[in-house]
Amino acid sequence: MVYEFKLPDIGEGVHEGEIAKWHVEEGQPVTEDDPMVEVMTDKVTVVITAPVSGIVAALMFSEGDVAHVGDVIISINEQGQSAANTAATTATAAEPAEAPAKQACAAEQTVAAPRPHPQPVAVAGSAGTTTTAKSLAAPAARKLARDLQVDLAQVPGSGPRGRIRKPDVEAFAQTAHTAQTAQPAAPAAKSASPNRRQGTPGVTEERIPYRGMRRKIGDHLVAAKHTAPHFTYVEEADFTQLVAIRRDLDAEARAMTDGQVKVTYLPFIIKAVIAAMAQYPVLNSSLDEAGSEIVLKYDYNSGVAVATDQGLVVPVIHHADQLNLLQLSEAIGTLSQKARANQLTLDDVQGGTFTLTSIGSIGGIFSAPIVNVPEVAIMGIQKIEPRPVVVDNEIVIRDRSYLSISCDHRVVDGAEAALFMKAVVEILEHPARMLLGC
Repeated sequence: MVYEFKLPDIGEGVHEGEIAKWHVEEGQPVTEDDPMVEVMTDKVTVVITAPVSGIVAALMFSEGDVAHVGDVIISINEQGQSAANTAATTATAAEPAEAPAKQACAAEQTVAAPRPHPQPVAVAGSAGTTTTAKSLAAPAARKLARDLQVDLAQVPGSGPRGRIRKPDVEAFAQTAHTAQTAQPAAPAAKSASPNRRQGTPGVTEERIPYRGMRRKIGDHLVAAKHTAPHFTYVEEADFTQLVAIRRDLDAEARAMTDGQVKVTYLPFIIKAVIAAMAQYPVLNSSLDEAGSEIVLKYDYNSGVAVATDQGLVVPVIHHADQLNLLQLSEAIGTLSQKARANQLTLDDVQGGTFTLTSIGSIGGIFSAPIVNVPEVAIMGIQKIEPRPVVVDNEIVIRDRSYLSISCDHRVVDGAEAALFMKAVVEILEHPARMLLGC
């Protein structure tokens, strides 16, 4: 029998996901609990395993497609069916063009019809080329087309409903190559500028699919800017005392943990932010638009932006107020490693109440980060560096940095943000009080 697997409810508030990567192909045997597909939501990427053992009959979505919870994304011919049916299933998955007897046998096998896809539509592309809005093709054929730089809109499909298969792509690529080699040699291209990226001769641009993590980040940021009217406030802080304390505590932490944990400035800033929120609790809140209520949070769950190869993600340190500096340092290190290894779970990225993003290692004077809605504020941390400043009418060298805060103006007023930042700076400039719990 055919098992139709529907996209499950991956987590609270998640109603759709992008098919990031298939680990199986049509016609491939699969064993229960084998990795089957990676699905990317606006929260996290999850690996879904095979629910049954059998032969993959059809993949209803291609990589890059968005499926909704409840959509059938794959059908599998379960093991235990008759030998004739198994053979028919294999024939159907392979889509043979020969052997009429096998085709007749395959037609008797009841297989769920693939999810309808839009028919290919040619649209204008760059430099007089054509692209396709959506070609009906197997995932393996799409990958091969990308590798061979073949435009699927130009490939005739031999499968059901014109579905493009790997042999179709291979045949088209071979034909195109033969035609190209038969043409007269083109004039030698002019020498490229030393500052220009080297690519295929005659190609003036490169197109990268806008999908996966980059599209999820973009969708979230557009929604945030569209929803929350932003303003940004910048304050300067003297980190001179904290620089010395952090250096000593970092050495202690490395010795205590055999070098596994290092203490950065971020745990101190998280502590200072939480302490200041006791005076200005609206910074640790969200806006419930449906209920017309500002929701003050009693939990202090600090989101920490982490740059990865796939884009910026924000894992969350839950109950950060209950952790000491060493525990915060360990949590930051663990979550950062998981983020860069693409191993974050849904729990790791949910429930944040305030986000911090540090670009100090890169540089810059100050930044205006976008609020991570439904939170109402996000803090940007810049580089800490020695600067000449006036102290007691004398020019001295101090370790200084700028801190910025972007807020949702529907909830936070400018004066309140300024007072909050003043409280944060006061704590950071007197770190001994932080260590005493003051």
